[in-house]
Amino acid sequence: MDRRNFFSTALTASALSLAGSASASAQSSGAPEFYELRRYQLVNGPGAKVTSDYFANALIPALNRLGISPVGAFSVYFGPDQPAYYLLMPSGHLETLATADLQLAKDAEFMKAAGPFWNANGNTPPYRTVESTLLRAFTGHPKLVVPETAKAKEKRIYHLRTYVSPTNGDHVNKVDMFNHGEFAIFTKAGATGVFYADALIGPRLPSLTYMLSFPDLATLETSWAKFAADPDWKKLSSDPRFKLDPPNVSNIFSLVLNPLPGSQV
Repeated sequence: MDRRNFFSTALTASALSLAGSASASAQSSGAPEFYELRRYQLVNGPGAKVTSDYFANALIPALNRLGISPVGAFSVYFGPDQPAYYLLMPSGHLETLATADLQLAKDAEFMKAAGPFWNANGNTPPYRTVESTLLRAFTGHPKLVVPETAKAKEKRIYHLRTYVSPTNGDHVNKVDMFNHGEFAIFTKAGATGVFYADALIGPRLPSLTYMLSFPDLATLETSWAKFAADPDWKKLSSDPRFKLDPPNVSNIFSLVLNPLPGSQV
């Protein structure tokens, strides 16, 4: 399909569709929530355990006291720049996420438990850098879903994927594609959708990020094969609204994660 003829009508239609979806979601499931996704770049050595203990014993309990829950904490199983940890912080209120670190500093219980991490020697910090992305949930999937395997503390892995689009119009188009059926196709394929969200602030824009959960790597591979072969996916991906040339996604960043001991997701 010719992009120039498609772009203006697609952007308008997508915006109207998203607005309608937002209204429906607000009535049925509440307004879409916000997520802060932090990436801690670590170095090999004792800092990894210090950081994991900090998440489990200090940070996650304190975030819960601020109303940020459930909090996900993950290590990278497959992906670049290891070792690295990811922290997923959901909230219905943007201000809660924006002021969390300031509020944590006022929490005496947190400050005591966080000591080994917060007061580490500057010459040997437990992490190298921290990157943060602010996201807003899709209207068609407005709330984070904790997999049943996580509730039961069973074995599980997570697939974290980020789609970067070449233009803002392409990004809106790809989000609209999710809201028009991709959620259900993932479910049919055996993947548990944890969250799907737009990136509002972060290193790769315009982009979206989503997380799927699977019992193990074998199920992940089988589920993706089922997704690709699903007639509903073939129909959706061939729809003239979404089959663009060039495509509406230019780069995909993909990680497989393991939950850390303190993870609530």
